[in-house]
Amino acid sequence: MESSTLSRRMFWLLLLAVAAIWFGNIEHRKIIPTDEGRYAEIAREMAASGDWVTPRLNDIKYFEKPPLQYWATATAYKIFGVHQWTARLWVALTGFAGVLLVGFAGKRLFGPAAGLYAAMLLGSSQLYVQMAHINTLDMGVTFFLTLGIVSLLLAQQEVADAGAVGAQGNKAARNWMWLAWIALALAMMSKGLMGPVLPGAALFLYCVFQRDWSVWKRMHWGIGLLLFLLVSAPWFYLVMQANPEFFQKFFIYEHWTRFTTKELDRYQPWHYFIPILLFGMLPWTLLMFDTVLRAWKNSAGRVGAFNPVRFLLVWSGFVYVFFSVSGSKLPSYLLPMFPALALLMGRQLTLMSERRLFWLIAPTIPLPLLVLAAVPFSDHFAQTPTRQQMVAEYALWLGGAALCWLAGIVAALLLLRRTRKMAAVLVLALGSLTAAQLAASGYNTIARERSSYLLADAVRPYLKPDMPFYSVGMYDQTLPFYLKRTLTLVDNREKELNFGIDQEPWRVLPDLPSLAKAWQAQPEALAIMPTRYYPLLEQEGLAMKILYQNEASIVVSKP
Repeated sequence: MESSTLSRRMFWLLLLAVAAIWFGNIEHRKIIPTDEGRYAEIAREMAASGDWVTPRLNDIKYFEKPPLQYWATATAYKIFGVHQWTARLWVALTGFAGVLLVGFAGKRLFGPAAGLYAAMLLGSSQLYVQMAHINTLDMGVTFFLTLGIVSLLLAQQEVADAGAVGAQGNKAARNWMWLAWIALALAMMSKGLMGPVLPGAALFLYCVFQRDWSVWKRMHWGIGLLLFLLVSAPWFYLVMQANPEFFQKFFIYEHWTRFTTKELDRYQPWHYFIPILLFGMLPWTLLMFDTVLRAWKNSAGRVGAFNPVRFLLVWSGFVYVFFSVSGSKLPSYLLPMFPALALLMGRQLTLMSERRLFWLIAPTIPLPLLVLAAVPFSDHFAQTPTRQQMVAEYALWLGGAALCWLAGIVAALLLLRRTRKMAAVLVLALGSLTAAQLAASGYNTIARERSSYLLADAVRPYLKPDMPFYSVGMYDQTLPFYLKRTLTLVDNREKELNFGIDQEPWRVLPDLPSLAKAWQAQPEALAIMPTRYYPLLEQEGLAMKILYQNEASIVVSKP
């Protein structure tokens, strides 16, 4: 039988290799709309303006989310400059830190082998890897939520551990609980009230199922709440002092209205997350089902002792149900489930035979084969010659990713036949991680249609520092980032900016006649618009010279 752990030297070599794969493409890929452009630009404007209290998007107040990730990204801009990699650095770092955290927690809770397995599983599951390289807020909040629940579990373990009785054990439990409170405050500063609400509700449900409420007596409420408020309250106080309208927008609309209504056009049916979970957990989907089905049944512990396995199950199930009933759904909302599931699966792998794991991995072989079979027919997925070329180029990247994934699966199955479980999981995890990164890197072949970096390169020679640049009937989320300046909106169609525009209407032009008047008054000006707007502006009498044009938009200057 193989050793269930790695040597220290092998561990550090493996960690360096994974880090190289993990961070290797965060500069390579272009920023794409909408989330990546939005969050990259808010941080850029914060760093440029020096206002670290009031977030702005295109110089318009933007109160959808708290500022922790904006602060982190703006700091990276200040230190290293405004780049694609600095825009994604916080997401990639918190994603990587989440893998390390799960490995540490698994080791402390379930043993060294379980921790190593858990880290490998999390760091190779497809949804987690992809979202750790896309600039959204979900990975940051997932890390801090995981830190919070892991700290809670370790605090309860210190209490229950027979060797931790006395002052030393109580001190360790207290420190872990203090860290849990701080982590939940940082989760709130990452994405709002879900930071404290989700863990609190999950703990309540756990106590209902276990019929054990003693954990609430060990929460260190006094110092814990003080730490929570010290971390989270100052910014909320400052932003509400500077912006009295913040409370209604952030706490009422962005939390209650978004959750209970379909107003944001993100409504999906209750079963929306089923395929996302199935494909997002690949290549470990069947292992996940096997783990969940067995974990509750086989997790009976001492009466009155905190049961980490059952809490992780309750947490995972609650996150899934909570967002399934929400009126607003996006794939990344499931991310907080993944670290908990990885911990459970890591524990299950230590108890599982190589034969059983073989039959949980083998059924994934057809998936990369289907991708490879579709590559020669990729041109059928596009309607225009330009898109056919882009899709064909991207298909080559997907084919390479599928080959890498297939090689990892086959190698893992061969190693399992030789009863080398740890090596099999390692090889498949590396193959899956590499495949995900290849697929993500290849997206640049399509990004030139979605991202505005080519447009920015074409316009930049004509753009002077104080020259007005009007965005008519559209707002390209990536253009301000690449131009490193804001635009003046005309006839705004972006619903997410309406609130900020209502607060400061003078920052935009409401209609085309207003633009015609401003255009005539300026000695020089540029404007970008959807192609359908060009004849409308001609009717308004605007003298225009076309500088750049693609299938979707036109950029003009004043002659």
